[in-house]
Amino acid sequence: MTLREEGIENTLLQVIADGRKCLVPYITGGFDGYLESISAAAEAGANAIEIGIPFSDPVMDGPTIQAANDIVLSDRVTPLQIIDEIASLDVDIPLAVMTYYNVVYRFGLERFASNLSEARISGIILPDLPLIEASSWKSAADTNNREAILLAAPTTTQEHLKRVCEETKGFVYAVGLLGITGARKELAESAKIIASRCKEISEKPVLVGVGIGTPDQAVEVSKVSDGCIVGSAIVQKLLDGGGPEAVGKLVSEFRSALDSS
Repeated sequence: MTLREEGIENTLLQVIADGRKCLVPYITGGFDGYLESISAAAEAGANAIEIGIPFSDPVMDGPTIQAANDIVLSDRVTPLQIIDEIASLDVDIPLAVMTYYNVVYRFGLERFASNLSEARISGIILPDLPLIEASSWKSAADTNNREAILLAAPTTTQEHLKRVCEETKGFVYAVGLLGITGARKELAESAKIIASRCKEISEKPVLVGVGIGTPDQAVEVSKVSDGCIVGSAIVQKLLDGGGPEAVGKLVSEFRSALDSS
């Protein structure tokens, strides 16, 4: 069984067992050169990759990812097109998609989960779907053996945090700060706090996303977590025209920093 077929949670747990930190880059699906960028990120040492399916009204995406989304949407790239293209990728690490519930709902929960399975996409993140309303989606994901990754915000109560950690699949997505995605000059203190809270109550991988923009910040937050998700810094390379080569170089810098810490 390949790592892609092994799934996200099992793969990340093995990374942790090997004494390493997990690195999950985010790449905007449908953007010019995104398939080659995914391959470059995998070759540069990513342990899994999160692929964004653009949506017109995002609530979590900051200006960098929104700018990339707008380009993809203006080109009339559809969610199904992105899923079908991902299916053709020859990479040996697990993949996840991130989008918004309206996309999944209009698609049909069972159909969407089934298409993810056919495309060998292990996980999915829906940041605007609260756990209390997620039972139908989680059921569809479970039926198709897909990992529904849940988010833990800095403001999450302890009781709710326990439920998120119990019910998430793949990993616990610890949201580093209140607000939208985007690189920051300094790591928010809330990122370390939410990671520590999750680690205290969960044996699943705990990865911090939102506000991780430099290798130094990745190292800092990984001292209290199992790794991180890096999005805006990578998408900015695509917006700047750097293409897959620039993406691979940046992922390699994050990988080297985490492995040296």
